[in-house]
Amino acid sequence: MKYQQVPPPPYLAHHVRYFWISENDGDKGPYSFTTIPDGGPGLVFQHPDQGRYLQNGDHMGPLFLYGLSTQHATVTLYGGFSTIGAHFFPHAIKSVFGIDAGELTDISIDFDLISRQQGFLLAEQMAARIPAAEKIALLSQYLFFLVRKHSHPAHQSMEYLLAHIVKASGKISIKEMQEQLRLSERSMERRFQQYIGMSPKLFTRICRFQASLSQLRQYDFNKLSDLAYDNEFADQSHLIRTFKEFTGATPAQYLKQTSAIVDELGDLSAKDPLVGSVEYYRLKENDR
Repeated sequence: MKYQQVPPPPYLAHHVRYFWISENDGDKGPYSFTTIPDGGPGLVFQHPDQGRYLQNGDHMGPLFLYGLSTQHATVTLYGGFSTIGAHFFPHAIKSVFGIDAGELTDISIDFDLISRQQGFLLAEQMAARIPAAEKIALLSQYLFFLVRKHSHPAHQSMEYLLAHIVKASGKISIKEMQEQLRLSERSMERRFQQYIGMSPKLFTRICRFQASLSQLRQYDFNKLSDLAYDNEFADQSHLIRTFKEFTGATPAQYLKQTSAIVDELGDLSAKDPLVGSVEYYRLKENDR
């Protein structure tokens, strides 16, 4: 299986973190993907003639958009697949697609229908027999059209809050930020929910989890309690509960799974140290 990340063109750099390509022409799988909360929405195209894409057992269309997630999910690919995706910054559901982000939290929608209503046969264009680079160029042009269409004065207060939460890896006082922005707690939560798709408190939890995940992958700790305190979890038990909530596994189980992934497919998750959104593992023969 081949996996590649592609940086966005400069005119999308504020909205798109990266494009990614995943292809498998030989082994027909199946492959299972465990997705975890990562603070970023995405758009995915799977060639309809080259495999099936299922999320938690539900068949996904060839082109779908997903919002920020608050829980782990299992995605399975059957057949030889050719998948291209765009991974966005947290605000993109609102700033690119013009949708209140809270409407897509933990939800995926059929984006082929939406693009057709806009007069674009995006899925058909992406399915054409052209190089992946040309498909990404097509997708970039379409996304830029959406950015211009939904252009509006920036939510400066929410941009400010988001930037500080990410920069601090979630280790920040929401109360202090609320006072700096001179917003009531209710007003700040409502605006952040519309702009990002979840409460500031939950987003900081996901950022702290991702920071601990990065440390865990790099073995940058002596014991789990150090990892917990470095990322402002109450204790080791709190860290373990958070890991199980967001990944479905304890830190030890996660490391064991990741080791198996690296042995077979290479360390794909390390290609984006801030997010690490998708873990790959081949389904065992007796799980098929």
